[in-house]
Amino acid sequence: MKSQEQQVAQHLLQIKAIKLSPQNPFVWASGRRSPIYCDNRVSLSHAEVRTFLIEQMVAQSSQFGEFYGVAGVATAGIPHGALLADRLNVPFIYIRSKAKAHGRQNQIEGELHPGERYLVVEDLISTGGSSLLAVDALRDAGGKVAGVLALFTYGFAEAQTAFEKANCSFLTLSNYDALLQEALATGYIDEPQQQLLASWRKDPAAWSDQFLSRQ
Repeated sequence: MKSQEQQVAQHLLQIKAIKLSPQNPFVWASGRRSPIYCDNRVSLSHAEVRTFLIEQMVAQSSQFGEFYGVAGVATAGIPHGALLADRLNVPFIYIRSKAKAHGRQNQIEGELHPGERYLVVEDLISTGGSSLLAVDALRDAGGKVAGVLALFTYGFAEAQTAFEKANCSFLTLSNYDALLQEALATGYIDEPQQQLLASWRKDPAAWSDQFLSRQ
């Protein structure tokens, strides 16, 4: 029987929320080349997958102990966070990367209750930067952080280090290792491609530079 991580990876691959293309990598906003593209918002358009993911999030949320509400990280963490809060019947707020420049100039939208614990929900953890900005904003506003729950992580060492430094626990429904395992098992990639994809995770910048140097 497949693990939760493999089942989630299987669903994300099937609906093309995650795409792998080691021979013709994607271009990130930074200009770097990457053999993986991840957009978990695609799952919102697939009812069965969406339901499956929320059920897994409900189960994993119990690992964080009791919490008052859910806080989604704008923008991709908002829909899954709201769905989770609805399932748990708890309050929901969301956190922008920075305060608005107009209106009430809020960074946190919704009714925050200082002193209460919130579970932060994110769609993807790469370096952990956006998640931890939200954690800092929540703490600065007087909230307490139960931890971060995300759909997927690349498993970069720098993310693990960043979360430890911030004294913040995190869990993900799936990860890069499970993704490669599932992609290989289903014939999405072959073994040479798996090795190429594994090498990207070790040093994405060097991988991108090497690819560009061959062009």
